[in-house]
Amino acid sequence: MDLTSILTQSGAIGAIAQQLGVNEQVAKMGAEALLPSILGGFKKQAQAQPTGLEGLGGLLGQLGGGGLFDSVVSADPTPVEQGNNILGQIFGSKDVSRSVAGHAAQQTGIDPSLLKQMLPILAMLAAGYMAKQGGGGQASSSGGLGGLGGLLGGLLGGGGQSAQTPAGGMGGLGSLLDMDGDGNPLDDIIGMAGKMMR
Repeated sequence: MDLTSILTQSGAIGAIAQQLGVNEQVAKMGAEALLPSILGGFKKQAQAQPTGLEGLGGLLGQLGGGGLFDSVVSADPTPVEQGNNILGQIFGSKDVSRSVAGHAAQQTGIDPSLLKQMLPILAMLAAGYMAKQGGGGQASSSGGLGGLGGLLGGLLGGGGQSAQTPAGGMGGLGSLLDMDGDGNPLDDIIGMAGKMMR
């Protein structure tokens, strides 16, 4: 099952729709377009950490852990500054966030400003979900961290699940943005954002 389906079943997509004043179908389309870049960012973070997935698990814990997911689905307003912190960690620059939202807008026809509002909320959901599935990033839960690797691989279309992933829409857009075929569309998006800055 892809992350968009998981978020839909958990009520998180409904929570996003309610917060942004759009219908669930629009929220789901936006999530399908944005999540590959967010997950690609987390994958890049894992590769950049000296301790790999253990480092990513620790980072998820520092950013708020599983509580991030709960913050979005609770009845209270979502503290989006936490989501912006996550985007800062995984994308490094607001220009990349804008570029990600711009690409998703071209794919879906959804207003880029709405997608920009959706990005930090989705980043919180993805980080919170991974923290919950990965055992919150505690060093003691080595099995959980292995689970985090499998989870990231599965969500990104690796880990032997690539045959099922494109049906979820995430694999399709991810491979569309992945111009150099390295399995991570984020470096291509960052490259495009760099060209736009010049």
